[in-house]
Amino acid sequence: MASAGNDARVRGILAALKRKGTKRNRDGMARYGIVAKKVFGVSVGELRAMAKPYRNDTALAHALWKTGWYEARMLAAFVADPKTVTSADMDRWARDFENWAITDTMCFHLFDRSPHAWAKVATWSRAKGEFVKRAAFALLASMALHHKKAPDAPFVKALALVQRAAKDERNFVKKGVSWALRGIGHRKGAKAAALKLSRALAASAHPTERWIGKDALRDLTR
Repeated sequence: MASAGNDARVRGILAALKRKGTKRNRDGMARYGIVAKKVFGVSVGELRAMAKPYRNDTALAHALWKTGWYEARMLAAFVADPKTVTSADMDRWARDFENWAITDTMCFHLFDRSPHAWAKVATWSRAKGEFVKRAAFALLASMALHHKKAPDAPFVKALALVQRAAKDERNFVKKGVSWALRGIGHRKGAKAAALKLSRALAASAHPTERWIGKDALRDLTR
């Protein structure tokens, strides 16, 4: 998908990222569990500012993603057009997720506006990979927050996915499941159902279910 023009832009963007990257930022990322094979160490604020001239350029987003650099992939989340990102694109990018930060950024800033979002929640919630499965629930949480005018019924129905995944002990999955449960619970028309599930999980003998239930209850009953 990358044209000669995109190749030149990507080279310029990578050069700018290299100049902006710092060891301090890289060390800070590592402390928060943001681990990537190729990372410059550029803050999210700087990335968002860099993305502004390139909004809704999905071809550029593909070219950035292919570089493998963490910050270039973060930029892809900010510049791609959710209307032109395909279902196959979403699956391909999700398979490359290597930490919680790129997972959540793609879901929160791009995928939640895709017409394929609900289908991906259902599919990815059954995924074996930790970050793809987290993406299902990060995406569900993002939609619960951002789709304020959407009906609540699909979110109530999605609590079944939350319940099914609540025994997954992997750290980034269980935190994603809790985020989705809390996000749904903050919707007025879904709060009662989310609280009911939270209480049931909090009373579970399974430690991960219990952790998720209590985590959600702390937030939803404040």
